[in-house]
Amino acid sequence: MIVGVLNQKGGVGKTTLSVNLAAALARNGERVLLIDADPQGSALDWAAAREGEPLFSVVGLPRATVHKEIGTIGKGYDHIIIDGPPRVTDLARSAIMASDVVLIPVQPSPYDVWAADEVVKLIDEARVYKESLKSCFVVNRKIANTAIGRDVREALSSYPVHVLNASVTQRVVFAEAAARGQAVYEIDPEGSAAEEMQAVLAELVEYLK
Repeated sequence: MIVGVLNQKGGVGKTTLSVNLAAALARNGERVLLIDADPQGSALDWAAAREGEPLFSVVGLPRATVHKEIGTIGKGYDHIIIDGPPRVTDLARSAIMASDVVLIPVQPSPYDVWAADEVVKLIDEARVYKESLKSCFVVNRKIANTAIGRDVREALSSYPVHVLNASVTQRVVFAEAAARGQAVYEIDPEGSAAEEMQAVLAELVEYLK
């Protein structure tokens, strides 16, 4: 399974989602590769902040050749997560072409819903060359107990893209884990953040079947 985590809008929590999805897969005993295709290199920074054994492999590949190189780089891995770049670029197109499914994190704000239009168009363009490409939205950085989290799901239904039922709430533990180069499940294995990540992963796997 190759999952591209992409959104043209910055600050939607792409790296947090990428890292913790990769960790959730690795936790299940899978061999996982995380490709940091964002020139900012946030996933590489996360890996560098970690002490002790890595949970999974992280490589930086901020080049528009991800789709050509992924066969070689990804050899021997069960799953690959691509932390995509912000903005519409050849790099984003390459990350989309390399993916089996594009996961689009969207924050619960009207601006984010409108901005999603760009990545949806890119995915549609890519389908001309790769018919099997799937895509879905995940509501990320949701504020607990607010109506806006529910409203955004409704707003996203205007796009011809599947919206996951599972969503991720804004929690301090994500920042705490990131600062240490850890996954949320390592800090609080039974916590809500780890549960939410497992739920997103389970639904994603189910959607790909």
